[in-house]
Amino acid sequence: MGSQPVVRQAVILAGGQGSRLKPLTNTVPKVMVEIAGRCIIDHQIEWLAEAGVADVVVSAGHLHETLAEHLESSDQPLRIQTVVEDEPLGRGGGLKYAGRQLPDPSAAWYALNGDIWTRFDLRQMADYHVERSAAATIGLARPRMPWGVVDLDEFGRVIDFVEAPPSPYPINGGVYVFSPAMLDMLPDTGDHERSTFPLLAKERRLAGFPIEGYWRAIDTAKDVAEAAKELRASHT
Repeated sequence: MGSQPVVRQAVILAGGQGSRLKPLTNTVPKVMVEIAGRCIIDHQIEWLAEAGVADVVVSAGHLHETLAEHLESSDQPLRIQTVVEDEPLGRGGGLKYAGRQLPDPSAAWYALNGDIWTRFDLRQMADYHVERSAAATIGLARPRMPWGVVDLDEFGRVIDFVEAPPSPYPINGGVYVFSPAMLDMLPDTGDHERSTFPLLAKERRLAGFPIEGYWRAIDTAKDVAEAAKELRASHT
């Protein structure tokens, strides 16, 4: 199969309160928390630009003025527009509201949760989406479990202990490819994972792309520390 068209536009959901990251989020929004000296959102924007994205709409909320000032004052590799919801719309409503500001409503788009640090081949995910004629494709992560596990043989004897293995079940990694039609399918308010996605799954129009590269959700101070440690290790 020949090369698919490059997805040129994206939405980043950046409105979360980041309450579990306090006091880091007392003065900056969650997406501006630094990992190894780099804001999460700057990392995401660079990653999108490397995949060929030219326009990003950032859906801001908590401390949105601080975020807009940061994005405007720093040298960014693509065009960025910041939008703020008049009232909280939920993640699905936020995606729809921001998605309506994208420059080309007839083209596909990426969407990202603003609190993940990840690197994998986005263009490969877009090709996967097109090949399956999906309305939406979810990036599926397998985060490491926070516990060690016990490996048994067929007789129930312990044969090994495995420290923090990847989860056997894939989870929604907060990275999406959406077809143009998704704008009308997303809810005006509420969560797309509870409304739009179950309907698409029943219709077999929802695809799942296994994330093979690095992925971590940044929810707590421990996640910040672990991600920084993992990034340092990957550069040594």
